[in-house]
Amino acid sequence: MKYAYFPGCSAESTARDLYLSTMTVARVLGIELIEPEGWSCCGTTMAHQVDHDLSVSLAAANLLKVKDTGLDMVVSCASCYSRMKIANHEISTNPKTREIISDALGRDYDGSVKVRHFVEIILEDMGLDAFKKSLKHSLQGLKVASYYGCLLVRPPEITGFDDPENPVYMDRLINAMGGVGLDWPHKVECCGGSLTLTRSDLVVKLSEAIIAMAKDSGAQCIAVACPMCQINLDMRQDDILKTTGHRYNMPILYITQLMGLCLGMSEKALGLNKLIISPQETMNFIRS
Repeated sequence: MKYAYFPGCSAESTARDLYLSTMTVARVLGIELIEPEGWSCCGTTMAHQVDHDLSVSLAAANLLKVKDTGLDMVVSCASCYSRMKIANHEISTNPKTREIISDALGRDYDGSVKVRHFVEIILEDMGLDAFKKSLKHSLQGLKVASYYGCLLVRPPEITGFDDPENPVYMDRLINAMGGVGLDWPHKVECCGGSLTLTRSDLVVKLSEAIIAMAKDSGAQCIAVACPMCQINLDMRQDDILKTTGHRYNMPILYITQLMGLCLGMSEKALGLNKLIISPQETMNFIRS
């Protein structure tokens, strides 16, 4: 299996652990991920709030590079996934937008590159049976709250990722690894996203609501697939303690990190040392 892999800007900074774990898991599973030469920012941060045409152009510039490879685009960042999907939708359904973007890029793009999340290719292309055959360790009944957030599932008519109200893709992976993917009500609630710097007070409230519900549902850790969600839920637990006096110590791991642990990969290879809340108990549980 070969794909064009778009790592996104955070791969070399705040989400280095997502990048490392994705590449490690792909290598072990025999999935070839090729970075498009000269890829650039997809506009997921400021661009789409300031200039609509610019935001679509930034995503389309990368989609064009992938189109030249003849491969599907794979991303592991939910925010990049959203921007690529939205660009494809707007270009393929609006002739005027396609004209504007093609003029900006100096080349026509029709919105035809298939955009996939890394979780999707494991389930849809590899399949759970083949994935399970590669596992070296089990989650051994670990109770995991899979948190999908906003951008993987919304808007559903554009992303087409699983069920927008009750997605189960990550839960199916958790169960396949011998864990318990919990059925809990906050799996698509908002954590505050890009408000993390401008309205940290709201982020603290939203993040606590998610973590508290996961805890009440019996979760021993939370699995995520979005860098912003991971940062908010992991980093803000100290702020939650200072604000409310509630201490959760809830590990927030990328789904690829849990996969890597079950595939027998090292802590360093998976970037587990970057987590604020120690995942040591989770790791011990898996390897006991």
